[in-house]
Amino acid sequence: MALSASTLKVGDARSEVVATNLSRTQIVQYAGASGDYNPLHSDEVYVTKSAGYPTVFAHGMLTMGLTGRLLTDWAGDGRLLSYGARFEKQVWPGDTLTATATVEAIEDTDQGKVAKFSVVTVNEAGDRVLSGTASARLDP
Repeated sequence: MALSASTLKVGDARSEVVATNLSRTQIVQYAGASGDYNPLHSDEVYVTKSAGYPTVFAHGMLTMGLTGRLLTDWAGDGRLLSYGARFEKQVWPGDTLTATATVEAIEDTDQGKVAKFSVVTVNEAGDRVLSGTASARLDP
């Protein structure tokens, strides 16, 4: 069900677990789907010996895509107008991610009413791994 301007208000928020125990397999599958084969995301020996990380980590765009699911589930099909994010911390295999979108404003535009959102995704320790903004067209 799409968001409605008549029922949505500033301060409304929605949270959703978007990844549970993120697996190395999911990270490698994302590499294949995206074409991003950077060894930081798949080569344990390279990451630990050459790059100095404890293990491989997820692509930032994987985290952004998982978070985006919250937005499209809430806003409704075809209603997301913009979405941008900043990657704040690595996402590691085994992480569970929870995304939250909060309505910051509702504006009248040439496309009708549009909701502006702040977006935050945290890991199971509560560390922010992504922050961003989005906007979506509302039903009247």
